[in-house]
Amino acid sequence: MLQAFIITLREGVEAALIVGITLAYLAKIDRPELRKPVFAALGAAFVGSIGIAVLLSRTQWNQDIFEGWIMLAAAFFVVTMIIFMMKTGRTLKGQIEGKVGALAGRNAGLGLFLFVFLMVLREGVETVLILGAVSLNSTELLSFLGTLMGVIVAIVFGVIFVKGSVRINLQKFFRVTTVILFFVAAQLIISGLHELSENGVLPSSREEMALIGPIVRNDLFFFVTIVALAALMVLFEVKRRQPAPLPASAAERRKALWSARRERMWMISVYATSFLFIVMVTAEFIYAKSVSALSPATTVSFVNGQVSIPLAQVADGDLHRFEAKESGTAIRFWLYKKPDGKVATVFDACQICGPVGFYKGPNGVVCKNCAAPINGQSVGMTGGCNPVPLQAQQTSDEVIIRETDIAAGARMFQP
Repeated sequence: MLQAFIITLREGVEAALIVGITLAYLAKIDRPELRKPVFAALGAAFVGSIGIAVLLSRTQWNQDIFEGWIMLAAAFFVVTMIIFMMKTGRTLKGQIEGKVGALAGRNAGLGLFLFVFLMVLREGVETVLILGAVSLNSTELLSFLGTLMGVIVAIVFGVIFVKGSVRINLQKFFRVTTVILFFVAAQLIISGLHELSENGVLPSSREEMALIGPIVRNDLFFFVTIVALAALMVLFEVKRRQPAPLPASAAERRKALWSARRERMWMISVYATSFLFIVMVTAEFIYAKSVSALSPATTVSFVNGQVSIPLAQVADGDLHRFEAKESGTAIRFWLYKKPDGKVATVFDACQICGPVGFYKGPNGVVCKNCAAPINGQSVGMTGGCNPVPLQAQQTSDEVIIRETDIAAGARMFQP
């Protein structure tokens, strides 16, 4: 439950922060009419996430390829948002506190809609797929609750950020949030290209995936940088701000004091929750690193040219690794019960990264070479960084693998 909560929170907070920056910025430049496309995009992304998740679950579409294209499209609109903010910042120089005219072009509403829609959609589809795969057992119900709580807390953080940053000086807000958006755009571009490369849409090599993979999957760096920048911006504003002169009227004085306390409370909430999120995600990252070692392989022996593995032995949804010797070459393979209940039999190697192996982490199956998470439902399918399928026959109570089929994969494990 805790892992599901932290994973969803980590992804959701980034999207919530971007939406919060957008709403706070529109309030600062006095463009309330552009908030309508933002809210419309949130609603459309919610409906679209459910629709696309249902479509992906019922068809053979590759979820990773879909996410790759969505990330690149979202990166494009993040860049357009940066350009919009930079254009606005230049126009506002010297008149930050004044009213602002029509600073954006005629397509500003459409651009904001697509920007928010894609940012939320890329997280929404994955969340809906996770929730949709839950069955009525205690472990998965706890995971469901953790995911749901992560989404709710991320939304609350977005609201807190908008409330806590509304009075920050616009130039300071502009400088910090532009840096945040640059980090988001870089993350989206690299992640999108990586998703397409690991699924064979773009050409890639083992060396390239080993170099880029850990950067892409090091969510801790991007998350901590983005959240810390937002928290420090608010924290420095709290430290810098001087108490405003109080009105002479007792009633107005009480109102002013209450407004100041409420504003300070929102600001404290921003950096306090940011610090808590960073601590939680860092702890989860350290734990994930501790389970990245390959589990020991169980040695199998062939009887009449085949080996039989009981289904009961691999029915727990974990990664079960085995090893067979052929002409002095150790060939690793593993069995894995997928979310749909079917058992996949695969070599412990992929076409891109070779025989480096896979391990079961908190987020599912992960390639040890490039740190790419593998969609559980796609295990057993060919292409990209997916483990190479191993032909097997499944009966009602066991999986039967022929020695000749295992021997055919020996070339992948030879030095």
